[in-house]
Amino acid sequence: MNSRQPIPVVVLAGFLGSGKTTVLNHLLAGRGGTRIGVVVNDFGSIEVDAMAVVGQVGDSMVSLGGGCLCCAVDGSELDAYLEKLSAPVHRIDVIVIEASGLAEPQEMVRMLMASENPAVRYGGMVEVVDAAEFDATRARHPETDRHLAVADLVVLNKTDRVDARERARLETLLASLCAPGTPVVAADHGRIDPELLFDRRPWTETRGQLSFEDLLAQADGHDHCTHAHAAYESTEFTSEQAMSPRRLMDFLDRRPAGLYRIKGSVWFGVPGHEECHEVHAVGRFLRFAPRPWGRGEARRTQLVLIGSGTDGAALLRELEHCREEAPREVPPESMWGVLRYVARPRPEEEPEPGPGEPGEAP
Repeated sequence: MNSRQPIPVVVLAGFLGSGKTTVLNHLLAGRGGTRIGVVVNDFGSIEVDAMAVVGQVGDSMVSLGGGCLCCAVDGSELDAYLEKLSAPVHRIDVIVIEASGLAEPQEMVRMLMASENPAVRYGGMVEVVDAAEFDATRARHPETDRHLAVADLVVLNKTDRVDARERARLETLLASLCAPGTPVVAADHGRIDPELLFDRRPWTETRGQLSFEDLLAQADGHDHCTHAHAAYESTEFTSEQAMSPRRLMDFLDRRPAGLYRIKGSVWFGVPGHEECHEVHAVGRFLRFAPRPWGRGEARRTQLVLIGSGTDGAALLRELEHCREEAPREVPPESMWGVLRYVARPRPEEEPEPGPGEPGEAP
């Protein structure tokens, strides 16, 4: 990941027994070289026995051999720990917060959205649901509906404990409780593809190189088809031609429910907005992050779309339709739809006004 970009913070929520910790442990085991910072309420639930503890770096934080940092905190400590985890010395790529089973995840989301720490950004909220106990959990905790309504992605866990008819009923029910377009990912034993939440390989010069963990997996003869991501389809789109901001936003606004994850970079080439726009989507959460083009970096769009039950050929046709033949003739106001999903800079990050620019004293 580009270390100059804010670190995405993903909130992992769900009631007691839903399988949040199992999902988290699966993400840690399948991180593929990604350095994950983890904030949890119950440190003892993380399977640290499988990792080498290399030393203390805080009162309740430990550094793990795989590049993970875990800390047991309550809500009042969240900002302080995010500041520690986002310190450049740790080189963290993504932070996952496992909320307490009785926490109000929307409050955590609100705190992240309002955070004044420029080193982190909100990366989406994932709600884990126990398929076998959902009705009973919902009866005990009426706030379940409120949690689902703010989720960006829902993991229907423990589907191995229900039959096909019950699973279909739950998926229909969850669709009615969630915001329109919120994806529901079915899983057993917490096995979801980490790529649904964060990049395991950055868009940098190291792309394509195998990590040490990948080499070990090959040496052990792992069958790639048995991995969690075998249940998902991945579609890649590349365009040397600029993209129409209005047509692309129309595509993103009506993306199919089975499309869980979108990542990559977009070139619009619109006057005044000619920088590279990195894009990150988890479920219905969407964020653009403009950045300067690197020295010698080609102006082009590169997107990876990950989903289940999606029509890859149809997605590519729609994206082809988003190409723009004359970006220099596109009016700047066409970027307004994109700019809705760009985080506003902090006051201290805004450049000083130059001569004749708004804000200059007369």
